[in-house]
Amino acid sequence: MIWKIFSICLVVMLMTMTAPTAIADTFTREDLITEPVPSRFTVCYHGTCEDIAEVNLSTEQWRNIQSVFKDNANPQQERNNIRLAIARLETMVGKITGTYVDKAGTFAHLGEEGQLDCIDESTNTTFYLTMMIHDGLIRWHDLEDRETRGYFLLGWPHTTAVISDRQSGQKYAVDSWFLDNGEAPYILPLEQWDSGWEPS
Repeated sequence: MIWKIFSICLVVMLMTMTAPTAIADTFTREDLITEPVPSRFTVCYHGTCEDIAEVNLSTEQWRNIQSVFKDNANPQQERNNIRLAIARLETMVGKITGTYVDKAGTFAHLGEEGQLDCIDESTNTTFYLTMMIHDGLIRWHDLEDRETRGYFLLGWPHTTAVISDRQSGQKYAVDSWFLDNGEAPYILPLEQWDSGWEPS
């Protein structure tokens, strides 16, 4: 188990240190669908994308996601809509892949069936956001590369998905790792998250 934890952290550190900062995110596997659409996308689970599953949502399921953005009047409201949409997607995907059993965090449930670590969570969230942006559901924000904090010196490495406000340029962490499957992720200013923030 210790070797598994070390391997995950090493991958996080190397992946982020070598990732381009402005062009495209760097993912742990070449067989991930990096241009996902609701009818065909991949999700990661079991730690650092050790396992992936291809998921196909129905038109009706995706309409359920679209309905979340019916009222989308400003950036703050859109961030709340993003939280609700990701929670719904996690619930849908969890029933299909068995990841509905995913619990908050990693280490207490490391190695358990259906568990996700922060690499899995941030990768999946990035793909969910990509699909929403491509469908025109997200109008007030852009998708950014994932961010990692820690690097062992300041604590365990931890990775999150990131969006930015198109008007202000403010970046926000979109972090579902601290929560069980299907709970709305935290969205908070990236600099606050990067300082070591954890939910109280």
